[in-house]
Amino acid sequence: MHPRLFSKRLLDWARQHGRHDLPWQQDKTRYRVWVSEIMLQQTQVATVIPYYEKFMTAFPDVQILARATQDDVLAHWSGLGYYARGRNLHKSAIIICEEHGAQLPGTIEQLQALPGIGRSTAAAILSLTDNLPHAILDGNVKRVLARYRGIEGWPGKASVQSSLWQLSEELTPEKHTGRFNQAMMDLGATVCTRSRPGCEACPLASACVAHSEGEPQKYPGKKPKKNLPVKSTAMMLLRKDCGAVKLERRPPSGIWGGLWGLPELSLDDIGNTQKQQQWLQQQHLKSKATPEKVAAFRHTFSHYHLDISVYELAVKTTAVAIMEDGHTLWYNGDDWPGGMAAPMNKIKSLLVKPVAGELL
Repeated sequence: MHPRLFSKRLLDWARQHGRHDLPWQQDKTRYRVWVSEIMLQQTQVATVIPYYEKFMTAFPDVQILARATQDDVLAHWSGLGYYARGRNLHKSAIIICEEHGAQLPGTIEQLQALPGIGRSTAAAILSLTDNLPHAILDGNVKRVLARYRGIEGWPGKASVQSSLWQLSEELTPEKHTGRFNQAMMDLGATVCTRSRPGCEACPLASACVAHSEGEPQKYPGKKPKKNLPVKSTAMMLLRKDCGAVKLERRPPSGIWGGLWGLPELSLDDIGNTQKQQQWLQQQHLKSKATPEKVAAFRHTFSHYHLDISVYELAVKTTAVAIMEDGHTLWYNGDDWPGGMAAPMNKIKSLLVKPVAGELL
């Protein structure tokens, strides 16, 4: 199919069947589209919409986002996962205000220089808001193109991705680029779906290799499977007499970077009184009790399983304890201090415990 016919069929379909009432399509600006594109990375539209609406109410423009604390930003991101996206959004907002006059840059090179914005995201921002002729390649578009041209292999492989980019650029028109790119995303999300694609409703079916083969789910190729390694850790529910539990902010990099969670201790050190006491001293705490295992579960990342055991321990603070320093606090059932590490949702019910003498 000639690229112009491809574009015409797609745009004709989109006028009747495309999505036209998504929140970020209203009052369209680079800022609003940028936030939506970051949230939509590896996350479905239905999941994103309520988070997006609350986020935009809290941070209606880039200046307000830049002035916010990271904790406040991550608190509004809590539950969306992939928290590096939220941290990078905040970092980029600060850069935009400091270096670009509080306006998102208007070139793909400047946008890609910001944390968390890759080639496809930058192209989406500029094509959807300014109609600039940039091809995109998000997950939905990869699936549509792989099936249309019969491109085999996992899109994460460099050679496959290169072929998909080449095809995307070949088919993307210089006019009406924003409408075209939105239509490609809509087609992938609503018709050319991962499972049970609706080929009978697809405007491209007559020229689609996967449809002609009768095997649309063969494309794109799946990521090669590998056995995930298993790691283990102990999360410590350190509780004072008043019932408050100690929380720590995790380091900026690594898993759950910048989020709040429970202090961790090596499982090898659980039951080793000497090492346990040394660890407590580093926490400016003391205890004569024995840790009690109160929960255990597995959390799976893309590259490994993490077996988490939760141990509760009654503690007292030492005279030199320094708390509320921005990296540690005692949680007593109030609102979350900010974004929370994913396992905290499973542990949350254990955190608040009635204290003796407290009215129920």
